[in-house]
Amino acid sequence: MANDYNDKVSRVLSLYQRLMEGEVVDKEVEAARYGVSARSIQRDISAINDFFEQETEKSGVINSIEYDKKKGGHYLSQIYKTRLTNSEILAICKILLDSRAFTRERMEHILDILVDRCTPAEGKAIVQDLIKNEEFHYIELTHKSEFVDKMWDIGQAIHQNRYLEMDYKRTKDGAIVKRRVKPVAIMFSEYYFYLTAFIEDEDVKADFDVIDDAFPTIYRIDRIAGYKVLDKQFKIPYGNRFKEGEFRKRIQFMYGGKLQKVKFKYKGTSVEAVLDRLPTAKILEEKDGVYTISAEVFGKGIDMWLRSKGIWWK
Repeated sequence: MANDYNDKVSRVLSLYQRLMEGEVVDKEVEAARYGVSARSIQRDISAINDFFEQETEKSGVINSIEYDKKKGGHYLSQIYKTRLTNSEILAICKILLDSRAFTRERMEHILDILVDRCTPAEGKAIVQDLIKNEEFHYIELTHKSEFVDKMWDIGQAIHQNRYLEMDYKRTKDGAIVKRRVKPVAIMFSEYYFYLTAFIEDEDVKADFDVIDDAFPTIYRIDRIAGYKVLDKQFKIPYGNRFKEGEFRKRIQFMYGGKLQKVKFKYKGTSVEAVLDRLPTAKILEEKDGVYTISAEVFGKGIDMWLRSKGIWWK
């Protein structure tokens, strides 16, 4: 009896090791190898799966033995992490709180889920303690509006290339204007989520400083008072597709306008802060602690930023 038990343990450990190394296990072949029935091998595989299931909660990693006829047997499925580390959760919570992007109720909901469901058990109390004061004193933005469902609908319109009709509350005078646009991206910057879109209406475009279709218009999503995703789709040729990543590097201030190149001199304690703020920035020259920097940016926001920093520019 003892030998039978030891044989089973050795067999299960061997199967476990080979599956972890990426081998495909044929039940019939293994039965012949060990001189047991195919049903015994199936029980071994089930035992290993039970072990994986128990370990998932502790390790945050999901392993599962699956069967694939094309592969010719059982194999270990993709391994992926289901939990973040304590330090990663803490960092994400701090970023969310500092963003002030959501209403208090929504922020508390998101933080509770992150800490409760994504944090390893041994770190929950510490993470909760490290964010509780900031969470208690959290100040939501003045618009106090819920917009995440709206943002999801807009995201689907972007994904499906569908036109969007919206009633938009303008920043300059609070007037509600109607717009029909081609939505192409959702972006976040300094407290707000933005929709980047192209306007088709020639009469509307005439009121803008930049009329060229190459430059999109930017709308704060919380200012979209009403909207409708239309069935009609628009087409963007692959060569002319909107490159969100490239656009994001050049628009740091969420003001519309044309693409421009700026050149300025910076004398301060942290040139890294300027380079991080402007991803396209390059240092052309450094002399006596004064940096000559060039950058490529969209819109007029760069003008206000440079003036607010007292930076000498041209």
